[in-house]
Amino acid sequence: MTDTHEISRQNLLRRGFALEYTTLGWNVVGIMVLAIAAISARSVALAGFGLDSLIEIGASTVVIWELSGMGEARQRRALRLIGVAFALLALYLLAQSTLVLVSGFRSYHSPLGIAWTAVTAAVMFALAAGKARTGAALDNPVLKTEGRVTLIDGLLAAAVLAGLVLNSTLDWWWADPAAGYVLVYYAAREVREIFFRGH
Repeated sequence: MTDTHEISRQNLLRRGFALEYTTLGWNVVGIMVLAIAAISARSVALAGFGLDSLIEIGASTVVIWELSGMGEARQRRALRLIGVAFALLALYLLAQSTLVLVSGFRSYHSPLGIAWTAVTAAVMFALAAGKARTGAALDNPVLKTEGRVTLIDGLLAAAVLAGLVLNSTLDWWWADPAAGYVLVYYAAREVREIFFRGH
């Protein structure tokens, strides 16, 4: 019975690693795609989502360390570094989105950004569901928590997608910086969770 339980746990761990490495790989590719899309469209929301993808790479790395049996102290240090990165992201997006709104700066249409954020939203929702199930089966709070971060990443992709589509179809230029404010809210919430609630 113990051997069967151990085999089942090893299978779940392998699934957890696979989910995290998939998230990691997707975000690495995403940074490159989003950089091209953000520069060509001059989009604040796409640039912010690209920075968020960079932070997600850090979050996935933390979980991979934890699943590998690394110590809690190292995990806490890594989470604090992620918290600092989220704080810098929030400050950057707040300043940039406000500047864009005040100046009336208009981003270009971005078919690449629309396509990437649409696919990313679907992929992140699927990965989040897998992490939630695997984390629950392993009784691993770190994997479950990071699964919620992945879910929010999917929601952010959907928010950025909405801003891009509104700008493209209705010429609502302010939808791009508005999507940037959604990212500000998310980043600030993560900072609060990491530094003030001990996660």
